[in-house]
Amino acid sequence: MHIETFKIFCDLVELRSFSHTAEKHLLSQSAISQQLAQMELTLKCQLLDRKKRPIELTKEGQLLYQASKDILERYEHLKSELNALKSSVGDRINVAAIFSIGMHTLPDYVKTFMVSYPNIHVHVEYLSAEKIYELVLSGDIDIGLVAVPKRDKRLDLYDFENEPLVLVCSPKHPLANESSVDIHKLQFERFIAFEKNVPTRVWIDNILGRYNVIVRPMMEFDNIETVKRAVEINSGISILPRTAIHQEIESGTIKAIPFSNENFTRPTGIMVRKGKIFGQAGRYFIELLRKKAK
Repeated sequence: MHIETFKIFCDLVELRSFSHTAEKHLLSQSAISQQLAQMELTLKCQLLDRKKRPIELTKEGQLLYQASKDILERYEHLKSELNALKSSVGDRINVAAIFSIGMHTLPDYVKTFMVSYPNIHVHVEYLSAEKIYELVLSGDIDIGLVAVPKRDKRLDLYDFENEPLVLVCSPKHPLANESSVDIHKLQFERFIAFEKNVPTRVWIDNILGRYNVIVRPMMEFDNIETVKRAVEINSGISILPRTAIHQEIESGTIKAIPFSNENFTRPTGIMVRKGKIFGQAGRYFIELLRKKAK
């Protein structure tokens, strides 16, 4: 039996019609019947109850149908992985990262990678965490980088950098001259927050909750760049990863103040689809990210 035979049998079961199956595969009804008869002869059992309309599966037919679906799914997965392998051993690695990681953390890793693989292009897209999960799972992206990664049995997750979290405020804010700050001083302060569906928002809310600190969210944004712009004009304070504000610190538009209570960090992670096959360059890039993060 060939792959096409399994496809025809599954379509016959799902369409419950010889004529519709024949039309879909550009064959005659007689050809469909002959293929079914050949399968029954090979397996030495009856697969369909031909006396009933629409047609129904026998117990043996039901078993074959489930096996056929598994075979076809594994075959499609094989084709996908072969295509991915061709891509990985080619001249491009597709990476998606949330904006803060893609803009501020990833470039140094890419530069290091290019020393060993100057002919491999690392294509980086800046996307929301939700979109990154979707594209990694679909195979459209090779490697994803997100903050506060969530477990998924379909993904292999690896630790990336733990980013130090600091209080950020305008130089005009009363806390701007502090060398360190107790998190309790944020009580009832105007706060520039991430939107509620952003994983970092949940992470920061949990930190504030552990210390019973209540802030007053004045604005909510889905990306770190907009949060920084609001802080610069003194619309409120925020808590951000220090890795994402180096430029603003150097230019003096934002003050970054460590917390005296503990060293708060934001975890980030590397994700790839489970079972995905990488070429040598792709494997090296992942190992580089994991090794340097450690």
